[in-house]
Amino acid sequence: MNLLLSEVALAAVRLAEAGVDSPRADAEELAAWVHGVRRGELHTVRDGDFDARFWAAIARRENREPLQHITGRAFFRYLELEVGPGVFVPRPETEVMVGWAIDRLRDLDIAEPVIVDLCSGSGAIALAIAQEVPRSRVHAVELSEDALAWTGRNIAKVAEGRRVTLHHADARTALSELDGTVDLVISNPPYIPLEEWEGVATEARDYDPQLALFSGPDGLDMIRSLERTAFRLLRPGSWVAVEHSDQQGGAVQRIFLEERGWAEAADHRDLTGRPRFVTARKEGRRA
Repeated sequence: MNLLLSEVALAAVRLAEAGVDSPRADAEELAAWVHGVRRGELHTVRDGDFDARFWAAIARRENREPLQHITGRAFFRYLELEVGPGVFVPRPETEVMVGWAIDRLRDLDIAEPVIVDLCSGSGAIALAIAQEVPRSRVHAVELSEDALAWTGRNIAKVAEGRRVTLHHADARTALSELDGTVDLVISNPPYIPLEEWEGVATEARDYDPQLALFSGPDGLDMIRSLERTAFRLLRPGSWVAVEHSDQQGGAVQRIFLEERGWAEAADHRDLTGRPRFVTARKEGRRA
């Protein structure tokens, strides 16, 4: 074992004692970032090239600063995104919902599908769809000016970003010019109940923007609004997908009622088997 791997092992113990969920993975990621190699190449770093800045990075993570804020990057499907203070860090569980959306868009067999990503944040969802659905036209809607700067930066660095249009707007009222023309609406909105503030992971509570986390007493205020936005934007027969917490599946599914013009409302699980997002198809007019 070389010096770097020995230091990584010690760092993993420190991070575990600090309550970090994935101590070994985070220690390896920080070591790779500091030394400019891939995680699988840590063994190739010579002892004489060990960089003491690794321990400065570990100290920041030990204080529960998000890994992605330290490295300035987040990985999402096939993307490497720039993230930092002011923007929500995309989570792996959201990738499952995006995979569902991409499969659905391919099934629709539309030459140039129109997609709206509400509460876009870093642009992870919008860019993943643009990257994996050729000729798609994606509209990314974000209200926060701080987050918007990150969205724009990520759109500019990805080739497929030229098919993503960024809108500085409120997801509840945005894009009236597209009413009745959209093939898929997708969102990872704020959904944490205000009363659960103290139970939120330190990395999210202290570093993610509050606007991206909390949404009323039961956490569903924004999702109720997005249901109305999605119905307005979608053409009949098209789909909506909305992420929620692992405790909200049934409640969110009940928002997309048949009497409100929805069909085939269903809840889906993430890779850990937890309820994670609801999908529904717009059937027709409001009752």
